[in-house]
Amino acid sequence: MTVVAMGMPAVRTGRPAMDGRPDTPLLLDRFGRVARDLRVSITEKCSLRCTYCMPEEGLPPIPADELLSTEEIVRLVTLAVRELGVREVRFTGGEPLMRRDLESIIAGCHVALPDTPLAMTTNGVGLEHRARGLAAAGLRRINVSLDTVDRDGFHRLTRRDRLDSVLAGIRAAIAAGLAPLKVNAVLMRETLDGAADLLQWCLDDGAELRFIEEMPLDADHEWARANMITAAELLDVLGARFDLTETGREDPSAPAERWLVDGGPATVGIIASVTRKFCADCDRTRLTADGRIRSCLFSDQEYDIRAALRSGATDADIAGLWRGAMWNKSAGHGIDAAGFVPPERTMGAIGG
Repeated sequence: MTVVAMGMPAVRTGRPAMDGRPDTPLLLDRFGRVARDLRVSITEKCSLRCTYCMPEEGLPPIPADELLSTEEIVRLVTLAVRELGVREVRFTGGEPLMRRDLESIIAGCHVALPDTPLAMTTNGVGLEHRARGLAAAGLRRINVSLDTVDRDGFHRLTRRDRLDSVLAGIRAAIAAGLAPLKVNAVLMRETLDGAADLLQWCLDDGAELRFIEEMPLDADHEWARANMITAAELLDVLGARFDLTETGREDPSAPAERWLVDGGPATVGIIASVTRKFCADCDRTRLTADGRIRSCLFSDQEYDIRAALRSGATDADIAGLWRGAMWNKSAGHGIDAAGFVPPERTMGAIGG
């Protein structure tokens, strides 16, 4: 056992238990779920300091030699698709735009996997300068995190005055063909009054808005269920201004429930991770920036894939480690359990 820096959980370096696992190449777990959606965090660095994600001073830096390299990321993503049944790949952070080699990572994966959708979640700061290059490299879709279009509110929440850059980045991404562009907004007490304004902005600019219930992944560990905004409360606020018609989910594994806005075709989504959890249909597997396999946002059980890579492991060895890590995935996030303890890693250190 080794301990990850940054106050993170102990990492398992041995082989995961595989007892009872069927002989299948897929990322199957004990509850019958199959992971087909890969989230790849490529950095812990970020250009903002959102209160629900990062401490004000940022996360302690990961030494450059402990980050997965461009070549290692391309190898793992390629293996996940070709050998493990992954169908979609999303790059996250921290903030992925903080990596100068982002376009090379995208291009390498696209060349190896031309038919696999490559997406990215970003805060949008600086995106206006890179959107066309990312699209040319092979990126297909972008989600931009934006919680409010009120400048003062944005500054308070992110501790940075960069709203103009984010809005310009969204428009540049749409112009570059990175569509449908989705805006992700974390539900916060301080931004609830502006939720309808954010929805109107997205309707006007051609972005699809999805609200996300705040989860206990904040760096300051101040989350409390009693204080969070629920999906039901948000619907009451939006319903005072818009006519909302529920349409459900696109597919069972999609996290967002959707509502038509004023009869459609535009929609607004809500990811109610806490009050309407969808753990039973979860299809995600995660790779952290420092090379750990993580089966769930809320699980502190991680397996060191970077060590295997750098010790000369074959693709078959790595695939076996990954399958074992996912076979031991927990049934759910456990937020409702009396003894729930938030994970050691915060959202910024896990990757969205």
